[in-house]
Amino acid sequence: MEKTIELSEKDQASREFILHGNMWWVVAKICLPLAIFQEVNHLFTILDTMMASHISAEAVSAVAYLAQFQLMISAIGTGLAAGSSIKVSEAYGAGDFALVKKRVSSLIAVCGCMAALILALLPFTPTFLRITGTPESFIEIGSRYFMITIGGTILSFFNNVYIAIERARGNSRRIMALNMLVMTLKLSLTAFFIYGLHGDITMIGVATLISQAVMLILAAYHLSGKNDVFGFSPRYIALNRKVTAPMITLSLPVIIEKIAFSMGKTVVNAMCANYGTTTVGALGISNNVNGTVTSFQDGLKDGGAAIISQNRGAGKHDRALDAFYKLLVYNVLVGFVGWILVNVFIGPLTWIFANSQSGFQPEFQQIIIKVLRFESLGGCVPLGVTAAVMALLYGYGRTRLTLLINFCRVFVFRIPVLWALQHFTSLGSESAGIIMLVSNTCVGIMSGIIGAMVVRKIRKN
Repeated sequence: MEKTIELSEKDQASREFILHGNMWWVVAKICLPLAIFQEVNHLFTILDTMMASHISAEAVSAVAYLAQFQLMISAIGTGLAAGSSIKVSEAYGAGDFALVKKRVSSLIAVCGCMAALILALLPFTPTFLRITGTPESFIEIGSRYFMITIGGTILSFFNNVYIAIERARGNSRRIMALNMLVMTLKLSLTAFFIYGLHGDITMIGVATLISQAVMLILAAYHLSGKNDVFGFSPRYIALNRKVTAPMITLSLPVIIEKIAFSMGKTVVNAMCANYGTTTVGALGISNNVNGTVTSFQDGLKDGGAAIISQNRGAGKHDRALDAFYKLLVYNVLVGFVGWILVNVFIGPLTWIFANSQSGFQPEFQQIIIKVLRFESLGGCVPLGVTAAVMALLYGYGRTRLTLLINFCRVFVFRIPVLWALQHFTSLGSESAGIIMLVSNTCVGIMSGIIGAMVVRKIRKN
């Protein structure tokens, strides 16, 4: 059975390049398409927010609030994909292609089981939103949008797994090309529904669902090669300790990390609602604008983790650490340039989001600017350091440390600080930006310390 597995010439060349090529060029060639992919993917969120702001400030606040619940659910798929792809890359670097195919096939099967479970809970969405304390105004505006978006999230479970598989094989250009196609479709549909049909935010969810469905069809096509080492085959599904257990064990901390992070952001949104619902919208917009920098860094992180894990699997630990150092340089440079650009163009950027069907809202723009200036100062460079360290930890399977870092980011450095600002100061909506500055800066310092400790331990061992 294992003799029929084929490794294409393209995959062989990519593997040799990652294990033996110049590391500056390896990191750039593998990570740049993934960074562009993340940037384009983040553009989805920005465009959704911009088009929602065209409806009303309340609509954009509802989208920003409900997005965190959606991210909590999607964390199951993204966490599973992120953790499992490390083990796939490790087996690929070690040259165990039969194990690669078993893990790919088993990963897709596990993903299907989780998607079915989420689908069964979908009818209870309104009850869930009320239990979590969602304002009734947001439930009224966005409950249908949320249910449809969750449907798209279920499809994205499989799409994230597919992207992780392509990332593990170093096929980052295909990820970028497919995402550009899906993004164009998503953008066109959303613009048509909002500006052409004058629809509400529910239609934004419909556009997301359709685009995810198209991506799923393309993913199924590319995974249909039964003899391809990265193809899906039911007969290679092996839910056992050797194949599946390591992927689940590595993924669980990532899933918990992502769910806890989104849950924490939901708590922050609820606390910021004390300053008015528009502050929630302003914070969401600030996150999105600053995310144009950090999403690029996250893309570099994803590619870096795959490079590190492949070299680790091949026993090339010096190259794995070299990839981390190069990635750190790239991320800090991107963060510094991004911080400058965000602040130079902060006026035009916020002006876009402060326009709605009822006209320009200067007060809303000023709230966004106040929050964004603080967030960009603490977010761009410190989070670049964090992203590089995360790539190192993912590549070496230290997912418990990634859980610790993101837990502290929200539940130690963010929520307690916001509580203190609300109870011991007279500050207003700018508090939303201050907590982003404090939490992101602190987590950058914490990540740097943890990264140094892990590097020292790797070198010692």
